[in-house]
Formats: sequence, structure tokens, C-alpha cells
Amino acid sequence: MAIELGTLKTVDIRKIWPSEPGDFTPWLADNIKQLSDILEREIEIIQKEYAVGGFSADIVAKDLSSSSVIVIENQYGASDHKHLGQILLYCAGVNASCVIWIAESFKDEHRKTIEWLNNNTMDGIEFYAIQLEIIQIDDSRPVPLFKAIESPKKNKAIQITENSDTQERYRQYFQILIDELREKHKFTNAKVGQPQNWYAFSSENSKIYTYNASFALNDRARVEIYLDSGDKDKNKDIFDKLFAEKEAIGKKFSSDIKWERLDDKRACRIAVYIDGHINLDTEELTKIKEWSIEKLLKFKEVFPEYIKKYI
Repeated sequence: MAIELGTLKTVDIRKIWPSEPGDFTPWLADNIKQLSDILEREIEIIQKEYAVGGFSADIVAKDLSSSSVIVIENQYGASDHKHLGQILLYCAGVNASCVIWIAESFKDEHRKTIEWLNNNTMDGIEFYAIQLEIIQIDDSRPVPLFKAIESPKKNKAIQITENSDTQERYRQYFQILIDELREKHKFTNAKVGQPQNWYAFSSENSKIYTYNASFALNDRARVEIYLDSGDKDKNKDIFDKLFAEKEAIGKKFSSDIKWERLDDKRACRIAVYIDGHINLDTEELTKIKEWSIEKLLKFKEVFPEYIKKYI
């Protein structure tokens, strides 16, 4: 019996998004997870059309794992010198650690320039050349396809300096934590641990809150909902409404929840704690990791239904 196969074809990007600034950039900002998955990092949008001097970057975002700034510049057609200059201007203008240049195709000289930048700029600065095309099988729904034409070399992003044993312990701990959260629980798409005492994970609405795991002061490990919409009054309002339901929420946890309004700060925190610090032995750190995973999953199970009522 003959098997009928479909025909794969490309679709003109302008049939899907007639205008880059008016259609594609807003779509990308609303669907940033599609790009996040390709780059294996969790990206949160800060602002579209971000003013940089007399120019505007299409999208400014941040990497949740490190809070580093990301610039995304979109272009229809083939790469050109104008947009190459723009990505460098925007990188300097917002002090970005990562630049993502999206175009329908890349000329070889521009691809080589991105490669050169990745090989010669300081550690911690990353450049991506991402090709975008729309594909379709017969009359199926069109699908956007992002392909990395050039990307940073592995392990370039962060240089662990000498005498940073504690940083390396943090990196190793969070690497194990995020690997288990990703592979066993589908909690995150993150793949790279950072040499810092905290890690932020995307939520159902990362513009309002994130799930965080960290080592806090006074030799404690912490898991939390971190409320930070960028608006202090909004954060406090959401916190107060959640606090009014603290008894109902508390019954769903086996740990004592700490409600930290943080009146002197913009953000608010809802957290649980356990004794522990990064210099414990492997067995004790494993217990903290398992506790953290349990609490992160519990936060994700309980809080979204409450938070969505107030945003």
C-alpha cells in the first residue's frame, strides 16, 4: 500500500505578519517561549520598542536565570549593514549581555561578523544570528521555524575566576537542580546553572511573578513566589489580596509560609525556608535539592489559581 506524503513548502513571512514592527515583533513578544526553547534559556520580556537614544530596540528582555539583559532585533529580508550597526548600538545602549538578531537570511559576511564577535568580545557577551522562516505541509497551519546560524561557543557565557570555589559550588548545585526539574518534572526549559546563590524560573505570567530557589541569609535555603510586575503599588495590591487568603493557601502546604511584603522594596515575597547552606556535604545538599523541588512544584500547583484572580 502506497503511503501518501505531504509536500513541505515555505510561506512568505509577510503573508503571516505583513509588518515587522506592527505584526511580527508584537507576536514574538507574546510568544517568546518559542524562541526561548531554541536558545535553551528562559526569557522574560521587559519592553517592546525600547528607546535607546534616538533609536528604538525591537525588544529588550532579560534572562531569568541571571537577570542579564537581552536585546532582540528583528529584520525582514536578508541581513544588512544597517541592522548590524543597530545591534551593536543597542547592546552598548542597554548594557546587554546577549544580542539576538533575527532575519530571513544572513549574508556570509554578517554571519562571519557574528562569529568574530563571539570569539573576540569579553566573556559574558553573547551574539546570536537566528534565521526565521515559515513552513507549511500541504494546507496545514503555518509554523515558524527559528534556526541558529551563529551562536556563542559553549561555556563562553560565564568565566569562573580563580578563588571562586563558592561560586562553582553554586553552579554545580543549581545545574543538578534545574536538570532534574527539566527532565523529570517538565518544570523548566533552562539548561545552564549559574555561579550565583539563586535561580529564577518562569511562571504562568513571568511579567508578574517568578518561582525562585536560593540560599538566603542566616544559613537558610529558600523557595519562593517573587512578585515583581515592575509596579510597586500593583505588587503590594496582589500580595495583600493573596495574604487575605493565607489560611486557605496555608492548608495546602506542609511548610510554614512566610509572607514578606517587603514594604521598603518594590517586590514582594511569599516563601518557605529550610536550614542549610552551600558548603554542606553532598548528602545534605541533596536533601536541600529534593526539598526545593518539592516546594517549587507545590508553589506551581497552588498559587496560579489564586494569582490569576488578581492580575
